[in-house]
Amino acid sequence: MKIARIADPRGDCWWAAIDSDAGTARRIAASFDEWAPLVASSGAKALQLDRAQSLADLRLLAPVTEQGRIFGIGLNYLAHLTRLGRKQAPPHTIGYIKPHSAVVPPHGQIDYPAVTSQLDFEIELVAVVARPLQEDEQASACLLGYTIGNDISARDAGKQLGVLDLFTQKALDRTAPIGPWITTLDEFGGAGQPEVDMVLRVNGEVRQQDNTRSMLFSIDEILNFLDARVALRGGDVIFTGSTAGVGLEDGRFLKPGDLLEGSIERIGELSNRIGAKRQLSPARAAGRLGIAP
Repeated sequence: MKIARIADPRGDCWWAAIDSDAGTARRIAASFDEWAPLVASSGAKALQLDRAQSLADLRLLAPVTEQGRIFGIGLNYLAHLTRLGRKQAPPHTIGYIKPHSAVVPPHGQIDYPAVTSQLDFEIELVAVVARPLQEDEQASACLLGYTIGNDISARDAGKQLGVLDLFTQKALDRTAPIGPWITTLDEFGGAGQPEVDMVLRVNGEVRQQDNTRSMLFSIDEILNFLDARVALRGGDVIFTGSTAGVGLEDGRFLKPGDLLEGSIERIGELSNRIGAKRQLSPARAAGRLGIAP
């Protein structure tokens, strides 16, 4: 099943079961904290649904709860690391947190922040947590399912310091598209490592292409890594890392107006466009803001 977060013409926001073939949405008659753990354990039959409405009359939002945290994982595809000069897999992954203000909905505009001139793309499988981790044999049993993410990054962040500046690189406002919906765990065979193809196109040109079986650290390992540091809870979403083909590797960074189309097998397509580059006022630009020249 596909589950989306919806905005209707009155401005109300709600979760819905999606029939993408029929083009309909059926409102879920409970809160996320009530229905998400049930779907994770019992499947879609646990849902109580209202009558079907046409998707054409509704707007898709990013499938993120207000209380959920947004985590990111790096160093997870050897093909990407090799192109950047790393010869072997790291002993463990790294993590970071994005603010809610970074989230961009399906078809929403991605900001081009004033603090970078090297805006980059990263298609990623995004895991959505349904409930806290328990003593399951596989940590991924806690998941509701998966969606698509594009981890837009400011690659020149920290160059003036000579050290990595993950805050500037990964936490910028309106730079993290997520969606279009969540495909539930059962459609990936249940708990365990999903093996699905993913592709990212920039203006129609394929830039990234891989399968999630290539991850250095599995979904179960990622969840355990995060939960050992910050206890995961229902509604949390996790960007699970990106493969080769990004602009950092060949210098082809994003420009205003570029169209990004990311697709992942069994989920669908996430489409967004880059907006005009933002400008700072002369007074603010004169400050020590760590802006790359």
